[in-house]
Amino acid sequence: MRYLFEDCTFDTGRRELRRGTELVSVTPQLFDLLEFLICNRDRVVSKDELVATVWNGRIVSDAALTTRLNAARSAIGDSGQKQSLIKTLPRKGFRFVGAVREMSEIELTGSAPRTSPAHLSIVVLPFANLSADPEQDYLVDGITESLTTDLSRIRRSFVIGRHTAFTYKGKVLDLRQIGRELNVRYVVEGSVQRAGNRLRVNVKLVNAEDSSQLWSDRFDKAVADLFDLQDEIVSRLANTLNAQLIEAEARRAESVPHPDSMDFYLQGRFWWNKGLTSENLRPARHFFERALSVDPGNVDAMVWMATVDTLTACAMLTDDSHSLLVAAETTLLKALSVAPNHSWAHVTLGAVLVYTNRIAEGVAECERALALDRNLAVAHPVIGIAKLFTGCGKDTEGHVNQALRLSPHDIFAFAWMGDIAFAKMQLEADAEAVTWFHRSIETNRNYAFARFGLGSALAHLGRLPEAQAAVRAGLALNPTFTIRRFKSFSVSDNPAFLAGAKRILKGLHLAGVPEG
Repeated sequence: MRYLFEDCTFDTGRRELRRGTELVSVTPQLFDLLEFLICNRDRVVSKDELVATVWNGRIVSDAALTTRLNAARSAIGDSGQKQSLIKTLPRKGFRFVGAVREMSEIELTGSAPRTSPAHLSIVVLPFANLSADPEQDYLVDGITESLTTDLSRIRRSFVIGRHTAFTYKGKVLDLRQIGRELNVRYVVEGSVQRAGNRLRVNVKLVNAEDSSQLWSDRFDKAVADLFDLQDEIVSRLANTLNAQLIEAEARRAESVPHPDSMDFYLQGRFWWNKGLTSENLRPARHFFERALSVDPGNVDAMVWMATVDTLTACAMLTDDSHSLLVAAETTLLKALSVAPNHSWAHVTLGAVLVYTNRIAEGVAECERALALDRNLAVAHPVIGIAKLFTGCGKDTEGHVNQALRLSPHDIFAFAWMGDIAFAKMQLEADAEAVTWFHRSIETNRNYAFARFGLGSALAHLGRLPEAQAAVRAGLALNPTFTIRRFKSFSVSDNPAFLAGAKRILKGLHLAGVPEG
């Protein structure tokens, strides 16, 4: 792609910058910085995004970033004082504000870009309007634009700006050609159809290298408030696509002959997404460690290694929960000192604080995470757990339902349903708890803690043979779980919470959980 602005020609295919006819010498890093700002000129880019993309998440001081930005400005005839092309918005980020005209490399030379597409590089093509009413174009375009914006919030993603994507509107093109022109690995395309009071959205994720379809889904819902529905659809799509992109990138990384830190990080994310068991968490942590061995400044690998430790502790997969939570908090604070707007780091720190009886601080961290990323569904159940720990289990279900609305097929949905079930036990609604435990287990049959909870709830209902069977199934998944481990995992001193925990403990005894 070739971008024209002021007297500059910025050619991503040849990786050249010219002012007039003069070739400007810039380092690869400065070129990447300019490219990221120009391609995302329709929005403000945060410092964290720049660091994640241009520096691969390595530690970069504010002074070093300012120096690089001013060097980039100088290369294109701008300055820190003028900021006529690259503008700094205090406490928000940076934006390329110059007027840009685009020409693809294929239009100019008939040849494709020679650089390899970046990890998690994607374009959202304008969705097709299949409704009989052309006036629905505004809704279809709105979904496309919102999805583009929300996908750009995915850490380390490179998303083609909507201005470029919309140049393909109404055209029938080979997706491989689009991938070559835009130098991206993945293409999202879809359609929207409105008939009466129903809205149907079809969407698919395509590998731009060979046009193979990686994932597809359909959303069919009644229209109530149109804008609320649009937000819900976009949030669900963004969360689902996040997981699908991680899986596609991890599979690609398996065959890379010389993997880099990002390749190891993505493989760690893939193992994490497989489920909350020791068998999955161990290789996940291993890959995050390998990512850090290659690049000690990889902030995302730090955060996700801490996430593995946090969930290993919170799911009671170990007798050493306290040490893991302490280590996780230390790692997260280090990561946030470098990337203060890392939403996942904030929500994981929120979980650490909640599970170490600093509940108000933990909720504040979750609210901070949601302010940074409205689609971060997992923040809502952490707040719901905080309610449970303060004896307000009646509020837990509402928070979890907010998460399920944003991400109904989330990889953590099974754990969230288990949270509701434990809240029901606090309220002595054991029959409802059984229903939610069953839903959790049906969603992920490898979640041992839900089976132990089910055993406790069934025991309170007098259904001992079923309770004992549930516990046996739980022990097959987590054979080291004991009454002693449950009792030692002290997370709150709230009287209502302690009474509920005592009820659960009694049920575990009756159902046959070993003393340890």
